[in-house]
Amino acid sequence: MNRFHILTLFTQQVEYYFKHSILKRAIENKIISVDAIDMRDYAVNEYGKVDDTLYGGGTGMLIQCQPVFDAYNSIALNSSTGEKPYVVYMSPKGSLFDQKKAKELSKRKDLVIICGHYEGIDDRVISTIVDEQISIGDYVLTGGEVAACVIVDSISRMIPNVLPNEEAYMNESHMNDTLEHLQYTKPEVWKGKRVPQVLLSGDFAKIDEFNKTVALCETWSKRPDMLEKKALSTEEWQKMLEYKKSI
Repeated sequence: MNRFHILTLFTQQVEYYFKHSILKRAIENKIISVDAIDMRDYAVNEYGKVDDTLYGGGTGMLIQCQPVFDAYNSIALNSSTGEKPYVVYMSPKGSLFDQKKAKELSKRKDLVIICGHYEGIDDRVISTIVDEQISIGDYVLTGGEVAACVIVDSISRMIPNVLPNEEAYMNESHMNDTLEHLQYTKPEVWKGKRVPQVLLSGDFAKIDEFNKTVALCETWSKRPDMLEKKALSTEEWQKMLEYKKSI
């Protein structure tokens, strides 16, 4: 079982996200577990206060070291593996999260995700327990809870048996440094627009080749920067140009 431990000041915001759909079933089937841990439970005062003003001045409040450290210790001391759990801090300073990172983190059996809030967290505890800082984009949120849910969702899809089979994610956008090919369902004709004939042919080899070409064209059109990672053959470029002319 893959265990996710989310340290937060707003447990309900996190817990609600995992009460639906695929992730709910994965939890019920004991493929993953998601535990939202309230850092206020580890406050060093009777009022549940976990933040204070910044040394050196500045606006806002900063989460103190001890509540974060003690919340983390509640997990580390009870780790199922007997090893230090891998700790991620959600931060706009972190490295940009992508599909490759999701697959990498899916191998971690115990993953702790720390959600900052207000002005963030005292850097001394970050440097003491955090293994990696991650950002989901070049923008700032009011807290790390939404970001934490995003990465747990993405990581979970890479864990065996969460999705029906590997094919459910292997051909999706970003899995092979391309965007996903275009997809269609019934009716065959809608508002004068037809489903590409090759998809109706039943020739799966041709369909697979067609979808690969369309995926490359979608990437070329919408995210040309992604093609810089791929060494395309002359034949692939030719097929892409032929497809472009046909639409």
